[in-house]
Amino acid sequence: MSAPTMTLDDLRVDADHLYREEVITDLRAATLRRLVPLTADGQDDPTRPVLFTAQTSVYTQMGMIPLNAELQAKDVKSAVVEFPGAIKKAMDQLMNEAREIQRQEASRIVVPDSHTASRIQLS
Repeated sequence: MSAPTMTLDDLRVDADHLYREEVITDLRAATLRRLVPLTADGQDDPTRPVLFTAQTSVYTQMGMIPLNAELQAKDVKSAVVEFPGAIKKAMDQLMNEAREIQRQEASRIVVPDSHTASRIQLS
């Protein structure tokens, strides 16, 4: 199912789902994003959970690939503990998707169009 098309006239800020983004990094490989829920007036909203995500980049032969993962952490300490496993899982998922794309491409049957087919000569 595709997402509904949105025009600039439809663009609105959802005041019921505001978050303050805080970035936490080890200045090496790990970046944690803490999303703190806010009320419409900008105050912390204690009725909704704080969200954490993990971000890093890996270097490959094709260049740098960003990896992102949602964390189930409730605080920074548990986010730090969850980070390696979540990134490994994101990398495994990315590798599985790449293998599936390669498999699909390798098994794809190429059918020439009518113009190309008419130029094929059998000996």
